[in-house]
Amino acid sequence: MVLGAAVLWGTVGPAQVLAASDADPRALGAARLVLGGLVLLGVLSATGRGEPGRWRLLGHGATPGWLVLAAVSTAAYQVAFLSSVARAGAALSTVVALGVAPPAVGALARIAGAERLTRPWLLGTVAAVAGTALLLLPGATVRADTTGVLLGVLSGICYGVYTVAAKRLLDSTAPALVAVSATLVLGGVVILPFTDGLEPLAEPNALALVGWFAIPATAIGYLLFVSGLRHVTAATAGTLSLAEPLVAAVLGLAFLGEHLPWPAGAGACLLLAGLVVATSPAPDRPDTAPNEPTRTTPTS
Repeated sequence: MVLGAAVLWGTVGPAQVLAASDADPRALGAARLVLGGLVLLGVLSATGRGEPGRWRLLGHGATPGWLVLAAVSTAAYQVAFLSSVARAGAALSTVVALGVAPPAVGALARIAGAERLTRPWLLGTVAAVAGTALLLLPGATVRADTTGVLLGVLSGICYGVYTVAAKRLLDSTAPALVAVSATLVLGGVVILPFTDGLEPLAEPNALALVGWFAIPATAIGYLLFVSGLRHVTAATAGTLSLAEPLVAAVLGLAFLGEHLPWPAGAGACLLLAGLVVATSPAPDRPDTAPNEPTRTTPTS
């Protein structure tokens, strides 16, 4: 499910290129989150799972705090990442954000949820991050803007915070669909004050782009991601999300006529290998040391 979410998120960049819209990226981000959340609210209503009792579960214990943290972090991720792209370029921003995100998820999950970071995860994550850099950077026009790079780092940390907060939400009594819809709507509302207006979103190309962003890339993507968090650790989910740029590269080859230089091809292979290693189970560690042979004292 986490890989499915990464596949859908990987369509965002190519879709934005194909749409050729001049809409404010922050407005797109706000519309993406709010409309995606509203779509999930509609699903809740249509399936009869939106009764008040399920919403009241969001107010139990520490759940409200994790909900607000998830909403604010996903909003901050959108603003920081899109601003990083504007200053430093898409390739460098993506490498920085995705390079920071898995270690951030692992460290935060270790602190907040006491998750054990396994050796396969560590090795696989290093390989996947290196593969991401090789995949995205060759042939790209890189602008080493310090502020842009720092915003990329911030977006990676925000992604880590969101992943851990979403994992803790699922560990509570909150229903997944209710929690995701509330998080998306709140996150979009947080972004709205930072936009330059929503009027450009009324253009046909922008409307089509928002429709794709809202339903497949956000409503379905976030639901798959959060549902997948029930079955994997937050650290593993953070690493699996590195499949996103691989999907974007494949779509660029298939639909945008892009060329993949050989270092990028090697990076794609390294990224795939890293994902396989990162999701491999860690070898069992013995609970106790091997018993020493019993010494016997000869009797006379």
